[in-house]
Amino acid sequence: MRVVFNHMVEYTSQLDIIFRALGDPTRRDILTRLQRVELSVSDLAEPYSMSLAAVSKHLKILERAQLIHKRKQGRERYVVLVPGAMRQVAEYMRQYEVLWSERFDTLELIVEEDASG
Repeated sequence: MRVVFNHMVEYTSQLDIIFRALGDPTRRDILTRLQRVELSVSDLAEPYSMSLAAVSKHLKILERAQLIHKRKQGRERYVVLVPGAMRQVAEYMRQYEVLWSERFDTLELIVEEDASG
C-alpha cells in the first residue's frame, strides 16, 4: 500500500508543477506557439516585451514541468513541446468531466421544469 501512496504523491506533485507552469499566460502562449513547430529560444523570445533572461526563466519552469524539451544545435537552443505532461492533465481533468456533466444534466432538468411549470 505504501508504494501506491508514494506513486500518488509523486503524481500529484508533478501535476502541481504542471498546473503552476500553466498558470502563467506567457507560458501558455509559449506552449501554443510550440504546438506545430520547434522554435529557437531567440525566436520564442521575439514577440515578448521582456528580456531573454525572463523568457529563459519561463522556459525553465516549462521544462521542469516536463512540458517542453530543449536541445542545443551549434550556438542555438531549440525548444519542442512534449505532449506527455499534457496527457497527465487531460487524465486528471477527465474524472471531473464526468462529475460536472452529471451536474449540468441535473441543472438542465431543473431549469426545464421551472420554465414549464
